[in-house]
Amino acid sequence: QVQLVESGGGLVQAGGSLRLSCAASGRTFSMSMGWFRQAPGKEREFVAAISWSGGSTYYADSVKGRFTISRDNAKNTVYLQMNSLKPEDTAVYYCAGGWTTRWGNPRTYDYWGQGTQVTVSS
Repeated sequence: QVQLVESGGGLVQAGGSLRLSCAASGRTFSMSMGWFRQAPGKEREFVAAISWSGGSTYYADSVKGRFTISRDNAKNTVYLQMNSLKPEDTAVYYCAGGWTTRWGNPRTYDYWGQGTQVTVSS
């Protein structure tokens, strides 16, 4: 069994930065990791994903150039550095893990965290 715990969310002004962390425990070897977000009244959407080795990353167009996903397998932790934040980035951010290469599809992930709220004020 795998458990994922997100942290680092909060309230920030537009143009500011936040770094989210996702601590994983359990059998995570070779697992790809992703970040998704869900705003009120909207469907969960893909944000970013990273391969087990960290050598491959994938971003939604809406965050490309502003967000950076990374991982430290020695610490079993995945990060999402978010810069130049916009009010439309406001959402609950979820960490997800799975043995998948279909990184943008939430149905291909096996494990999910509880989410962390990010609010960007204008």
